[in-house]
Amino acid sequence: MVDWAGAGGEARMQPRRDDGGYPPIADHGFVGNLRTAALVAMDGTVDWCCLPDLGSPSVFASLLDARRGGCFRVAPAGWTHSGQRYIDSTNVLQTVFRAPGGTLSVTDFMPLHGDISGKVEVDTRPELVRLLRCAEGSVRVEVEWSPRLDYARARMEMEADGDAWRARGGADAVTLAGLPAGARVERSGHGPVLRAEVELSAGQELALVTAWGERAVEGDEARCGRELRATLEAWDGWVDGLRGQENPFGGEWHPQVVRSGLALKLLTHAHTGAIAAAPTTSLPEEIGGVRNWDYRYGWIRDSSFAAQALLALGCREEAMDFVDWVHRVSRRAATPGGLQIMYGLHGETELPEIELPHLEGYRGSRPVRIGNGAAKQHQLDVHGELISSAYELIRMGGTMDPEVMEFLAAVADDACRRWEEPDSGIWEIRAGPRQFVYSKVMAWVALDRAVRLAERHGLRGDVDYWRHNRALLRAAIEEKGYDARVGAFVQSFGSTALDAANLLLPVVEFLPFGDPRVQGTIDATLRDLTVDGLVYRYRREDGIAGGEGTFGLCTFWMVHALALSGRTAEAREIFTEMAARCNHLGLYSEEVDPRTGGFLGNFPQAFTHIGFINAALYLARAEGRTPSVPAPVGTRQHARETGHRADAAE
Repeated sequence: MVDWAGAGGEARMQPRRDDGGYPPIADHGFVGNLRTAALVAMDGTVDWCCLPDLGSPSVFASLLDARRGGCFRVAPAGWTHSGQRYIDSTNVLQTVFRAPGGTLSVTDFMPLHGDISGKVEVDTRPELVRLLRCAEGSVRVEVEWSPRLDYARARMEMEADGDAWRARGGADAVTLAGLPAGARVERSGHGPVLRAEVELSAGQELALVTAWGERAVEGDEARCGRELRATLEAWDGWVDGLRGQENPFGGEWHPQVVRSGLALKLLTHAHTGAIAAAPTTSLPEEIGGVRNWDYRYGWIRDSSFAAQALLALGCREEAMDFVDWVHRVSRRAATPGGLQIMYGLHGETELPEIELPHLEGYRGSRPVRIGNGAAKQHQLDVHGELISSAYELIRMGGTMDPEVMEFLAAVADDACRRWEEPDSGIWEIRAGPRQFVYSKVMAWVALDRAVRLAERHGLRGDVDYWRHNRALLRAAIEEKGYDARVGAFVQSFGSTALDAANLLLPVVEFLPFGDPRVQGTIDATLRDLTVDGLVYRYRREDGIAGGEGTFGLCTFWMVHALALSGRTAEAREIFTEMAARCNHLGLYSEEVDPRTGGFLGNFPQAFTHIGFINAALYLARAEGRTPSVPAPVGTRQHARETGHRADAAE
């Protein structure tokens, strides 16, 4: 018998969609195959899926236009409650419905096989499998399948093909297999809709498979059962390899740390080693607002943070694959060591930002965008994030090819050449370049870690050049980046505005935690950027209309800073509250509305899960628990292990 509420899940009464047909962002789980992903709502609707890759045009996009976008809905008629959970520590999702006559479980997954650590081969024709099972009584299952290819821009045609159904849009097609006879195609103003009703009794199963392309696909329950077992084994095997299995993070948060690791793994691309920031585009930072961006790409910064978080969990291969990916895609740069701040998951350098005016956006949040104009911005901090990732990987026993080491030296040289230039900063400000303090600090990190790599791990380069510029950077940051009247490091030279990114200055070992300027920055951020334990990135004009929510990663950064400062009671309070703000599956979006607690921004967001993993680790260290992992940057033990002191003279 199925626990309809779902172990580790949550029960909900229907309906949860608003009058426009939109569910809360938090009402979704996601599944994938390390190449693409799908979002599945608690009411059994696939609201978002791009095929064949994460960066491909959408096939189902009802999350961005409830009428026009297309969806794949499966639910029993008249259901009253639903619950959703992941099966154990895997990325196989189960939604369980209670209906007047019985109980239905829907198990969603994308097939995977074998060892999935690091780069692996996955099916070039991905499938989304929906395995239905009546657990008790009998249910009448309603099915709606309405793919809308190319972000609902393609003119759709739908027809039966033997036992399957095929939907075509332009040169592309998707196939649905497994639906019994009796389905019908209805015409709407936005394209054809396939509808069916299927009666299932206790113990009966039905497998529905959506596959990319024209080729025939098998939808029989026996094959899908085998695929399910193989997929569960693949995820179980990956989790078994995590360092976190011995629960070094301690106590009640261990399952959530593992879930965050699983979310990050699901955002890695198996073929290339790239790590996406999120699987979605244009979920708004403000309901009805214009801050709607496409996050289905690999940011050097985001991916560096993700690689370091995965490394803390013992995922060395994923971290090495990421550094190798950056090296490969950056070889296209005109300047040796030059870095574009983001790339497509296959290394695409051209990511033109395009608006899709035919889509109304989530709850009327326009415009819907694909591509990202920030790709051409200069963001100085990525030099530091990349070299820091490589440094941590090598420190923990990893090795780099000579070509990659040569590339890292070129990145350090590029930081020396460019650190005096203004940039767009970590938050990709569109109001013009500035002299951002965090950017300068991360340029310092790039040179500091390059010097360490040269001194201890054989990195070849002009080390005196790096040391000289490192010293110049420190002097400029301390002179122009700190405002004594504000009592804190500020967002940019000459500004009085705060920026939560400056919470990382002691974490990256620019200054020790006991420095009064560090503690002043923490206190000012608590006072002026924090509401109910939730932290904003900043509060000043940034060139974009409207507002935004509090930023999940920044809230976890506050936990980092407090915990490593010895302010563990404050850190635990904020961490405990933020840990409870995840959705029913342990997933986070980019932002949280501090008034309603609702999710905002793209979902699930790698940044926030990175923050959760690191905050759990830092808090465990600060509270005297002893994780069996190398000490994280910023801790005294890390300084002892590396022989480095943040306040050392340069």
